Amino acid sequence: MTIDVVIFDIGNVLIEWNPERHYDATIGEARRKEMFAAVDLHGINLGIDTGAPFRQTIERAAKENPAFHDEIMMWYFDWDKMAAPQIPHSVALLRALRAKGVRVIALTNFGAESFEFAETRYPFLAGFDKTYVSGRLGCVKPHRLIYEMLEAGEAAQPDTFLFVDDRPENIDMAARRGWQTHLFDGAEGWARRLVAAGLLTADEAGL
Repeated sequence: MTIDVVIFDIGNVLIEWNPERHYDATIGEARRKEMFAAVDLHGINLGIDTGAPFRQTIERAAKENPAFHDEIMMWYFDWDKMAAPQIPHSVALLRALRAKGVRVIALTNFGAESFEFAETRYPFLAGFDKTYVSGRLGCVKPHRLIYEMLEAGEAAQPDTFLFVDDRPENIDMAARRGWQTHLFDGAEGWARRLVAAGLLTADEAGL
């Protein structure tokens, strides 16, 4: 089947996103587990991904949970250490697709402010033909609205999209809309899918 547009998720596809790992390394696993049991930090971050202001949202959560005030503030001050490192093979695949003239876009749950910061840290994020960032759009995957926004912004038909994401629920929504999909479980598997689709040669895909 023809593919006209390749759509990348970013977190855990191009950049590792593992706040728990950073907290374990800095405050210890026991303290991290205690905090995560008491404070829904991932839920708070989802609000940021939907458009809430980054620093103010984290500051409010820290104020509301004084027992973990300093640790919660790390979500803001240490964010660049949590969203790291980049996944080199995935980044190479993005660049290889661009070099072949394939239209490559991003569809990502990401805060508007944190994405702007990420662009300064990871220059390859400027290599997309277009970025659909949830924090700018006010809607997150897997809500159908963000998929509809992307479809409205693209000239190609949805059945010519190939979408890679690490979350099954995000993939499922795309598949229901007629998109071609790949559930990311490592860069090598994604590389093989791109070769199978005829978008890259094995050599170009680093296989």
